[in-house]
Amino acid sequence: MRDAMNTIAPYRRWLPLLLAAAAVTASAAVQPSATAPDFTLRSVGGANLRLAEQRGQVVLVNFWATWCGPCRQEMPHLNRLYDKYRSAGFVLLGVNIDDDPRAAADLAAKLGVHFPVLLDTDKRVSRAYDMSAMPATLLIDRDGRVRHIHRGYRDGVERTYEEQVRGLLKE
Repeated sequence: MRDAMNTIAPYRRWLPLLLAAAAVTASAAVQPSATAPDFTLRSVGGANLRLAEQRGQVVLVNFWATWCGPCRQEMPHLNRLYDKYRSAGFVLLGVNIDDDPRAAADLAAKLGVHFPVLLDTDKRVSRAYDMSAMPATLLIDRDGRVRHIHRGYRDGVERTYEEQVRGLLKE
């Protein structure tokens, strides 16, 4: 123990700075205007999908879970949004964070989801995006920058999504 303390002693003055840097890094969430962190996830259909391959399109990424009631409530609205704007250069990716991919596939089928459902069973992507609330939704512009972040769901937010998607499609 004494040897460990002697090894640390010269670095004691740096400890507050290191702890502060760690706290900033730990709390650093994806912010608007930041480049969206790239990821590749397997879809319910089995194919891999990479976010960077969607450049040039407006992308809505929705983090959801089968146990999340508001997520279920939001799905039909997301379906309509996807159907309405996908031919205009809009992509919607549903990132499911359940441990069991079958649960995600079953619920997506039951709800008639038309957009790709991606599986983040190890929560790597949701952690990278700091998506601690469910559902969580990001809108990414054609250049790959996060433009809007929504955490949670409230009735009527789908109108806000649509306004933001239309705005980004016009750019």
